[in-house]
Amino acid sequence: MPSFDTVCDPDMVEVKNAVENTAKEIGTRFDFKGTSAGIELKDKEITLLGDADFQLQQVDEILRNKLAKRNVDVRFLDKGTVQKVGGDKVKQVVKVRSGIATEDGKKIQKLIKDSKLKVQASIQGDAVRVTGAKRDDLQAVMALLRKDMADLPLSFDNFRD
Repeated sequence: MPSFDTVCDPDMVEVKNAVENTAKEIGTRFDFKGTSAGIELKDKEITLLGDADFQLQQVDEILRNKLAKRNVDVRFLDKGTVQKVGGDKVKQVVKVRSGIATEDGKKIQKLIKDSKLKVQASIQGDAVRVTGAKRDDLQAVMALLRKDMADLPLSFDNFRD
């Protein structure tokens, strides 16, 4: 029986490369000379550092451009709040979203069930497996999810015939 998995996983190698390229650009740009502007990646959290909110926005913009050049969807990023660090410095933690949250999985499952297509959806950890009798039904589900779940950067893998 044909099936596929719906997942929400970024390419962490490309994210790491984008963060490193951003750090290199921050080090060479004239407007960042002598400031505390910086960026670092630990596990799945990117920390942006700067002297002011404006500088954080600039670092964030550079990061987004680098991610876009590397074909990483910026919808994977969940911005945190701007926090004051000692003195007049600020930082912001940006989480890299990985896996489908339980409530999003339930939304996907309900959307598929309401579509009246002859397929079944089941939540398997942080992925949603869709199984059906026909390949065309599965492709219709993929198109439906791309259209209706536009806020999530979904990808489809593990396609089996």
